[in-house]
Amino acid sequence: MTAPRTDPVPCLGLRDAWAFERARMVERDLRQRGIRDVRVLAALGAVPRHRFVAPDLERLAYADCPLPTRDGQTVSQPYIVARMTEALDVRPGVRVLELGTGSGYQTAILAHLGAEIWSIESSPALWREARARLCELGYAARVVCGDGTLGWPAAAPFDRLLATGSLPQLAPPLLAQLRPGGLFVGPLGRLRRQRLVRVTVDPSGVREETLAACAFVPLVGAGGWRSTTEQET
Repeated sequence: MTAPRTDPVPCLGLRDAWAFERARMVERDLRQRGIRDVRVLAALGAVPRHRFVAPDLERLAYADCPLPTRDGQTVSQPYIVARMTEALDVRPGVRVLELGTGSGYQTAILAHLGAEIWSIESSPALWREARARLCELGYAARVVCGDGTLGWPAAAPFDRLLATGSLPQLAPPLLAQLRPGGLFVGPLGRLRRQRLVRVTVDPSGVREETLAACAFVPLVGAGGWRSTTEQET
């Protein structure tokens, strides 16, 4: 695998240098690869991804690659975050349930777009860090520690569901938490290889569209994978 490029940053103040890196990422890795929603491009150009990665990985924050966090989790690559966010069609005031908070980067993107967000994270360490980071940066979201594979029935129905890790299938209890006309976006399939899908729920039924092949870390829980090493059949 080719190492991500980390070209030297022009001699700017640190704040300007990060802004330069974000602008370059948006142009090189998002716009030139087909992301067209100007609001999504603006969100990824504004949210400081370097604040959502470990300090020793800051130099890679705006490379188009996933980066490791705690407990075997990752921050998804910027292109995938943009692709999923664009497919989710988020508008101000839309109610979004995020399954897997992780570092909180995707949560921050949704908040920047004006979504009303509920986010669930199963790792207590990641939950504490993400909640504190989002609060410090001023991104509003309801973040709880729990089993995201079961959704959040108490706050349903939602306009959008977003899975930031893989599920073997979109189970009926999750589908039931979407209001008519709602969308689900996330990776479904096998443990090591999935399809990134968009599922639309409306009165005529459930329609599924495959967006891309992908490989996400698994969402472990009662409605997802039993473990990260589950044997596939």
